[in-house]
Amino acid sequence: MPPTDDHGAARAAVFDVDGTLVDTNYLHVTAWWEALRQAGHDVPSQAIHRAIGLGSSDLVAHLLGEERAREEAEALSAAHKTLYGQYFGRLTALPEAGRLLRRLADDGWKVVLATSAGGQELSALRTALDADDAISGMASADDVSEGKPAPEPVEQALELAGAVPERSVFVGDTVWDMQAGTRAGVTCVGLLCGGIPREDLEKAGADGVYDDPERLLASLAQSPLGRRS
Repeated sequence: MPPTDDHGAARAAVFDVDGTLVDTNYLHVTAWWEALRQAGHDVPSQAIHRAIGLGSSDLVAHLLGEERAREEAEALSAAHKTLYGQYFGRLTALPEAGRLLRRLADDGWKVVLATSAGGQELSALRTALDADDAISGMASADDVSEGKPAPEPVEQALELAGAVPERSVFVGDTVWDMQAGTRAGVTCVGLLCGGIPREDLEKAGADGVYDDPERLLASLAQSPLGRRS
């Protein structure tokens, strides 16, 4: 049984998936770039990269504005989904991602995923990660009304774990992850493997920043996850 505090709340280690545990961010950039290009929008890849981690409608609004999003978000999202779906069978977990989750589960953490993916995309991510034995729950796009940077995905993950924010940590790779975790009241850990600079993650609320899951695992005892053991 996982350790609990005096009020019976478990510790939750909440993880984003895309770019944090599975190496997908640049695949998403490519798929969004092509979807936008096909619709007549010339959006630089760098701008798309900075928007990865937002839900589809929010991403389109961020890149094209609210009016364009109302008119085109559904079609653009469908095009992105089709283009990105070509990679499903080739998605690859980042080094030691599965081992990190298993180590935390063995240490008594409730490991929960909080992701904007859903449906077949989420299934492909889980297959690539191959760590279902360590995961106690998932808060996906199908379970929330607002995606990151709103706190709802993290709050849903905490609810699934029966955990309180004070004893929980959220690990992600984007500014949107750090903002969502901070708004949910949890300690945030940033990973650089999604391509976002350390300074941006720290400014958005990261309490610690590591290169990737492998480096976080190697530094676990000194990390915010270790300090809550």
